[in-house]
Amino acid sequence: MYAARRLLLAVPLLVGMSLLVFGLMRFVPGDPAVVVLGFKATPEGVKAFREEFRLDDPLPEQYLRWVAGIARGNFGTDFRQNEPIGEMILARLPVTLELTVLAALLAALIGVPLGLLGGGRRGGAADRAAQTMGLLGISVPDFWLGIMLILLLSLGAGLMPSSGFVAFREDPLENLLHLALPALTLAVSRAAVLGRLTRAAVLDVVHRGFVQYARAKGLGERAVLFRHVLPNAAIPIVTVLGLQVGYMLGGAIVVETIFALPGVGRMTLDAVLERNYPVVQSTVVVVGAMFMLVNLVTDLLYGMIDPRVRAR
Repeated sequence: MYAARRLLLAVPLLVGMSLLVFGLMRFVPGDPAVVVLGFKATPEGVKAFREEFRLDDPLPEQYLRWVAGIARGNFGTDFRQNEPIGEMILARLPVTLELTVLAALLAALIGVPLGLLGGGRRGGAADRAAQTMGLLGISVPDFWLGIMLILLLSLGAGLMPSSGFVAFREDPLENLLHLALPALTLAVSRAAVLGRLTRAAVLDVVHRGFVQYARAKGLGERAVLFRHVLPNAAIPIVTVLGLQVGYMLGGAIVVETIFALPGVGRMTLDAVLERNYPVVQSTVVVVGAMFMLVNLVTDLLYGMIDPRVRAR
């Protein structure tokens, strides 16, 4: 029932998001017909283009037609390539999803141990080092880090490819090599946020009575942290990780552009530059729906982590 209620609540949010992106795209300067046609943009060509895609229809009619199409599984037609947008999204979505999943795993593998290390040894050298690394990670923009990684590890050392994509089913090793730098770029700042939150959650738990009792029984510090502290600090960590996954879906636009990955993010940016209204609208709604789905899964995980949440 809880999941059903959350899904019902997502409907008005998606409607509001669709209205917002539909309206904002109409405020972007430039006529899509002129941008797409380029040097062929004669008055007759522009008129034919606008008639073909019904761009002169009243805005409420255009919006209702687009929403009705989405309800039937039809996201519309791309202005430039004249292809179904749904097929374009399905072809590029696996790239974005794989990049996001890898980045989320890296963020968790880097951020959670850093936070545990700092929170378990507050004020020590390890804590100061973890906080310094976290501050640097938050301060470095994704685009700058991506460019530096390309210069140092790809062009300089020749260790990783600087651009392109190979599907996992074609060559798993090449696939991981091509996604290593983009995933690291996307993960660093999120790992820093996760590390700082993990440290705060650990500090909130580490001095409680059951932790002191576990230490009094003679358990080692590592066992205390992983068996008693981390499970009780997990809910805020899972919350932030779920939010970060959603942010990574949006941040993929920058990373996919830097590393020339054929994902949904890069397609969205190209569509914005081309004033390709239906592509931008549809990709934003799809990414927004995925963000809401991630939040729902995060909420459902609470009950698995903490029985007290499941009992409510």
